[in-house]
Amino acid sequence: MSDACATASQMELSLTLAAGAALLALTLFAGWKGARPPDLRRGPRLIPYRFVMLLGAAGLIVILVHLVNLMGVSTGPNRF
Repeated sequence: MSDACATASQMELSLTLAAGAALLALTLFAGWKGARPPDLRRGPRLIPYRFVMLLGAAGLIVILVHLVNLMGVSTGPNRF
């Protein structure tokens, strides 16, 4: 395998930061909406905000690991 293929598909820092900011905003918004008491007059919630919050937080952890990898720290298996 050539090294050019391995590095050409890496996500740039600006795109990583933008994705991280979007996931953080999604996580905070879903956490806020999920913590609100239910309004029985409007009916049931159609979006599971707590589950959306968990998915956003899991995606944010992946983005943070990718940021650490972009800074030069190897978090995966060592390939010599």
